[in-house]
Amino acid sequence: MAAESVQKVIFDHEGVFIHPSSDEDGIEQDLLVSGSLRIVDKDGEVLVEYRPLEDTVDPSNMLCAGKDSSSVMEWAQCPGERPHQLLETQQSYETEWDMVNAVSFKKKPCTNGEGSLNHSHERSRWAFTFSVSDLRSITVKEEGWTFLVFKLKESSTPLPALHFHQGGSREFLDSLRRFALLSESPDDEMCLWVSTPNKALSQSFENLLDDNNFGLVHKFRKDPYVTTLGGFSKVTNYIFDAFRGTEEQHQRPPEEVADLLGEIIPGLEINQQEEPGFEVITRIDLGTRPQVTRREPLSAEDWAKHQDPEGRMVKIPHLRQLIFKGGLCHAVRKEAWKFLLGYFPWDSTAEERKALQRNKTDEYFRMKLQWKSVSEEQERRNSRLRDYRSLIEKDVNRTDRTNRFYEGIDNPGLVLLHDILMTYCMYDFDLGYVQGMSDLLSPILYVMENEVDAFWCFVSFMDQMHQNFEEQMQGMKTQLIQLSTLLRLLDLAFWNYLESQDSGYLYFCFRWLLIRFKRELSFQDVLRLWEVMWTGLPCQNFHLLVCCAILDSEKQKIMEENYGFNEILKHINELSMKLDIEEILQKAEGICLQMKSCKDLPDPVGNILGFDTKVSGSDPTDSASPAAPRPTQRQDACSNGHGHLRETNSHNSCKVAFIS
Repeated sequence: MAAESVQKVIFDHEGVFIHPSSDEDGIEQDLLVSGSLRIVDKDGEVLVEYRPLEDTVDPSNMLCAGKDSSSVMEWAQCPGERPHQLLETQQSYETEWDMVNAVSFKKKPCTNGEGSLNHSHERSRWAFTFSVSDLRSITVKEEGWTFLVFKLKESSTPLPALHFHQGGSREFLDSLRRFALLSESPDDEMCLWVSTPNKALSQSFENLLDDNNFGLVHKFRKDPYVTTLGGFSKVTNYIFDAFRGTEEQHQRPPEEVADLLGEIIPGLEINQQEEPGFEVITRIDLGTRPQVTRREPLSAEDWAKHQDPEGRMVKIPHLRQLIFKGGLCHAVRKEAWKFLLGYFPWDSTAEERKALQRNKTDEYFRMKLQWKSVSEEQERRNSRLRDYRSLIEKDVNRTDRTNRFYEGIDNPGLVLLHDILMTYCMYDFDLGYVQGMSDLLSPILYVMENEVDAFWCFVSFMDQMHQNFEEQMQGMKTQLIQLSTLLRLLDLAFWNYLESQDSGYLYFCFRWLLIRFKRELSFQDVLRLWEVMWTGLPCQNFHLLVCCAILDSEKQKIMEENYGFNEILKHINELSMKLDIEEILQKAEGICLQMKSCKDLPDPVGNILGFDTKVSGSDPTDSASPAAPRPTQRQDACSNGHGHLRETNSHNSCKVAFIS
């Protein structure tokens, strides 16, 4: 007797339409063909199925996304009525994300009786099924909504276009990526070539795409913000599934998965414990973690007490400690951030700062004039400047639009964001603009409320973050390696669990590090975290201990629920906006004190945190101790045991392997 057919539904979405009148010349259709689109795994073969539904949809009663993606139009047309009456129903500023589910349908009968016609014979002709292995390409187009056109390998005629009026195209492509590699055609950016897993694994990862249809590595170089937030975990899932194959028993070794994932960011090799440079040591008892407390934010009165009559800041170590312990009240931030970021020297007088601001204002507007004076004709011959401007305009329009400072149409805050970022391209033309940098500028401009001051504070912040956005992303590589080292020391059992789930390379922390938790916390909590980190206390790379604190809080759930690769990624992503910043800072400081007091602390760990490993047991937040230097991300270095920077030939020199 033949074995019973086994079918597993991978993706199922209704409200997918075919427009017969737009697909075949000479055919008049009053009704759209509405159907369901599915991806199914049938006896190991992955199939795409489209089936028209029994009921039909009259386009005269349809609400559809406007082609400008900023409004919704109501089509209220029946035969004999006037066409296309517009009804504004909402404004969307995160257009790439918010419009997905903004379309709905209204049942509004026409009076001429045509809606009662039986179109079953028409519906059947539009049904189709094909194997993913037979799919040659997918063309992705937009006309207010997304529609997809499939072309099979053995046919020169494409299948009918499928229109996603109610969203779902992104989810469909994400599901399809579990079984095929979608790579952008070099001749047509709207066309995705489809490769089956065997071919996919042999191709360069330059062709691996996220859901915005750009190569992953190319996307990281030009758009780390969107890639990390919108598609990175999904693509990582795809890589994992591609390695795992269709049958569990053929799963590839975890180290092979790590090797392939390492190719996404060139040179990233977190899990290769056998490679030269690892220092093998035994498990270390860090001792009891001390309890720490936080204080109230520094008030304007307390800030004023730390200025002498000429405006110089005094008792600076103590002032830094107060800021680290409680942050700043908002009234102080505008002035204090200029010192914390290095725009104002701590020992400058009020008059010296005024002179500095005058000089910096002149310098800023000279640079601003450089791009302002470029004619359209010149810009047509300057592709880099043109690309920078395009990326900035796109990113500005979706940065913190729910914040009052940036909400609404023609908001002057958006103009300032745009102008500062364009001027930064003149300041550092080699780096120019990379998407995600607007996320770092937005809180600074919000606090400064001044174009020039915001620019120079942003410049100082970018000095620390620069390598996160460079083409080779050396800063990201180094931070992930250092974080892995710290986590191994802090909780070897948890790190071993992550490693057993092919998550030891800590890619799920990528977003945290890339834009300093900007998308994990509320806007006000971001302000608090950043000003605390800018104090340089209680150690170097304190943001890595913030990561450790979050993971320490989540490890019990991850391990007790036996989360695997996909579940870990999903869980970490869903922590966004659910974190308690004060609790995190308390725990991170406690971890720092715990490591600082460890007599047998490995030198590589002390180097990462900037501890003097020859002296242990002192409180790193002691106001009598000078603040540890904060190295900028521009430097490819690890700090030595005395807090100074020493250059290294390889990031491996900062690695350490632990054995139990």
